[in-house]
Amino acid sequence: MSRIGKLPIALPQGVSITVDGNNVVTVKGPKGTLSQAVNPDITVKVEDGHIALSRPTDDKEHRSLHGLYRALIHNMVVGVSEGFKKSQELVGVGYRATSEGQILKLALGYTHEIWLCLPDEVKVQTVTERNKNPMIYLESCDKQLLGQVCAKIRSFRKPEPYKGKGIRFEGEYVRRKAGKSAAKK
Repeated sequence: MSRIGKLPIALPQGVSITVDGNNVVTVKGPKGTLSQAVNPDITVKVEDGHIALSRPTDDKEHRSLHGLYRALIHNMVVGVSEGFKKSQELVGVGYRATSEGQILKLALGYTHEIWLCLPDEVKVQTVTERNKNPMIYLESCDKQLLGQVCAKIRSFRKPEPYKGKGIRFEGEYVRRKAGKSAAKK
């Protein structure tokens, strides 16, 4: 039995779940509404405050789908009740980030600013303090979408190993290289 798949998912207060005939799971909570189509082989049961998933056989495909859909539904439940947050810092001289509504403006050392229009589900906040790196704070109820947005922002200027400049997650360690060796005699 899948160790992840067999774990029941507890429904917190204020979160409701519905499973329709097409095996689409919809989770509603204070932070929003998310839905996920589930493979027809996996059955989803809602019983007295818990969600349980089961599979028909122990085939390799069914075992992998069992754990996958349990994890996706668990992330949906956590997302609509608590939400997910990620923070990124811009390391580099002259790197700036500003936000106006759902538009994120980045100055990353290129000849032009980068404007990124964020989805409505993602809330953005930028903070610039004196003598500290500019920070981007992102919040959403959809963990998958939040990860994709963070990866897109990071792709504009990945951290490089020589000077350590770039966009990195808060607390991320970038392994540094020595660079060129000393001049030959």
